[in-house]
Amino acid sequence: MASGGDRLNDTSTYQGCFACGMRNQMGLKLVFRQEGDEIITEYTPEVRFQGFPGVLHGGVLTTLLDEAMSRTAMAEGRWMMTGKLEIRFRAAAPVGQRLRISARALSSRARMLQATAEIRLANEPETIIASAEGTFLPLPPEYQRRSVEQHPDLAGFFDI
Repeated sequence: MASGGDRLNDTSTYQGCFACGMRNQMGLKLVFRQEGDEIITEYTPEVRFQGFPGVLHGGVLTTLLDEAMSRTAMAEGRWMMTGKLEIRFRAAAPVGQRLRISARALSSRARMLQATAEIRLANEPETIIASAEGTFLPLPPEYQRRSVEQHPDLAGFFDI
């Protein structure tokens, strides 16, 4: 999924992910970084993703939380899929106001990773928009194999 030491951002030929794919014209184009034990990204909601007038759709908030938490596994060199996701929506996310999304691993075992994440207004960090906890599981080997067949530069990420 990445070349060199940056496993948090897709630099492969794929880049089709709705959340992080730079080649997905309809996507969010998120870029992640690590700060201590947290994975961070920022996003400014666009009108095209609103639900109620002027408010970011809850499905996009869910995507932001899920994608940030999945990056805690990627920071460990593992690509995992969501097994369980629990979200608490606390406030509306206004369109046009920058959001800061942070995630960190709670526990990490061979067959499961648990993580937590929050979305806050970037200019009002005391305002929590949403929070989540998630459980992430390894991708099935067959899926990994097919992915590498379609995008050979993923081979280094999956170590196959």
